[in-house]
Amino acid sequence: MRRITGILTFFSLFLILAGAQAAERWAELPAFPSMPAPKIGGMADVNDIKMYYAEYGEGDPILFIHGGLGNADVWGRQVAEFARDHLVIVADSRGHGRSTRSQQPFGYDLMTSDYAALLDYLKIDKVTLVGWSDGGIIGIDMAMKHPEKLTRVIAQAANVTTDGVKDDVMNNKTFNEYINVAGEQYRKLSPTPNEYDAFVAQISRMWETQPNWTAADLGKITVPVTLAIGDHDEAVKLDHTEMMAKEIPGAKLVILKDASHFAMLQDPGGYDAMIRDAMAGR
Repeated sequence: MRRITGILTFFSLFLILAGAQAAERWAELPAFPSMPAPKIGGMADVNDIKMYYAEYGEGDPILFIHGGLGNADVWGRQVAEFARDHLVIVADSRGHGRSTRSQQPFGYDLMTSDYAALLDYLKIDKVTLVGWSDGGIIGIDMAMKHPEKLTRVIAQAANVTTDGVKDDVMNNKTFNEYINVAGEQYRKLSPTPNEYDAFVAQISRMWETQPNWTAADLGKITVPVTLAIGDHDEAVKLDHTEMMAKEIPGAKLVILKDASHFAMLQDPGGYDAMIRDAMAGR
């Protein structure tokens, strides 16, 4: 009996430790997954840049937009999942990944116009837009500027004013690891591989003052919006996201459990389920 009790105690301790480790997945930055082979892809002439894009699968279209400093390859797990029953489009935002940049200052309105032009280039009328961080901000901007191009927006870890960003984000180990990984990928993918510091300086100037939308701006959004945020997000304040959900008509707020700014990498199954629920109106 003592031996059985000892085994049960050990097993209980193992489960507690395993649970503690699982609960800390939000503190890790998993590697970007491998991307499937695209159906088509290339460089689109968009505004004053060449923009990398790729398409996968077929069906109702979903456009995935990555976050600042990153690239489309962050979406590898989502592409594999949603290309089974949807047309999936990914792209590198201007200056990011394989896309070029110009001397024109970075701005969310400009990047939104890039994606609107890309959809025109691809002859795609309407998409579900899934955006992460800067990609989510672009999604909200598109909901205001080009609602006719959207079925819905699913924005994770987005902010609508600069004070929605945590003051200590740059002290966070996981976030700094992401910046380093983004730099490595930039040097591998970019047509200007030695200009990462200049690129970061350019986009940082945008982050200092943008976005800066008002409650009245958000109140004019007419497309369905789902706002998602990890319960351990390093960059975006939860109460800011709650404010966004209050101001955007009909918006739904989803808290991603045991996940951070990088939820699509840390919990791809839960992230994909969140997207499918949003697309089903749940």
